[in-house]
Amino acid sequence: MTLHAASRDALAAAELRLLEVLDGAGNSAAPAELGQELFSVVGLLSRQPALRRALADASTEAAGREQLLRGLLDGRVSDGALQVLATVVTARWSSPRELVDGVESLARTTLLVRAERDGKLDSVEDELFRLGRIIAGNHELELALTDPAAPADGKVALLDGLVAGKVDETTKVLVDQLVREPRGQGVVGGLADLAALAAKRRERSVAHVRSAVELDAGQRERLEATLTRIYSRPIALHVEVDPALRGGLVIKIGDEVIDGSVAGRLSALRRDLAG
Repeated sequence: MTLHAASRDALAAAELRLLEVLDGAGNSAAPAELGQELFSVVGLLSRQPALRRALADASTEAAGREQLLRGLLDGRVSDGALQVLATVVTARWSSPRELVDGVESLARTTLLVRAERDGKLDSVEDELFRLGRIIAGNHELELALTDPAAPADGKVALLDGLVAGKVDETTKVLVDQLVREPRGQGVVGGLADLAALAAKRRERSVAHVRSAVELDAGQRERLEATLTRIYSRPIALHVEVDPALRGGLVIKIGDEVIDGSVAGRLSALRRDLAG
C-alpha cells in the first residue's frame, strides 16, 4: 500500500484512535469484532464510489462528512467502529481510494493486535507466509482464487476447504477478506504483504530466504542471529526451499539481496568471463 503524505498523516491519526478504542475496550473479543466491522465498511465503500468520494471530499466541512457517516452506520456498527471511522472521514486524504486503503489497513491492524494480545502473532505471520507459498506453487489454485469472474463466496469456500481447522482464526479472517475483496491485489502478493505487516507489528524486518534444502531449527536460529547482528535489529525469517539453487542461500531483505547460492556464484562467474 502506497499513500501520499496527507493520507499517511490521516492514517497515523486514525491508528492512534484505533489503539485508544482497543485499549479502552477491556474485552479480548473486541479486536475481532471491530476488525470484521471495518472490513465490512471496506466492502461498502468499494461498492459505492459516490459514497467514498463524498467521505473523502476535503472541500466539504469535516462535520458534514462525519454526519453522513453516522447517518449511514449508526446502529449498524459498534460505537468503537464509529469512533475510528469518524477520525478517518474528518481527516484529509489524498484520494477516495487512499481513504479506503486506510480503512482496510486499520482492519488488518485490528486483527493483528488481536493475535498479538493472544500471543499468536508469530504463528499468524508464519501461516500467512506458508499459505502464500502453497498457493504460489499451485497454479490452478491461484487462478481459481483470483478469477474475477468467479463469485466471491465460491472462492472463499474453496480457501476455507484448504485452511479450515489448520490455521488461527485471525489468519482465516485476513485471508478470507483478501480473497473476497482483493481490490486489484493478487492473492500471493497480498499474503506476502500481510505476513510483512505481521512482522512489522513485532518491529522486525523480514528476510526472505531461498534455500536449496530445508533448514533445521538450529540452522534457522543461527541464521536469524547472524542477520540480527549484521542489521542491528530483529530479523524474521521466511524460508522457501528452491532446489534450483543447487546449494547455498539467497537472502533478500528490503531491496538488498545476498546471493550465496551455487547458482548465483555460477551466474556471477559467467558474467565475469563474458566481460
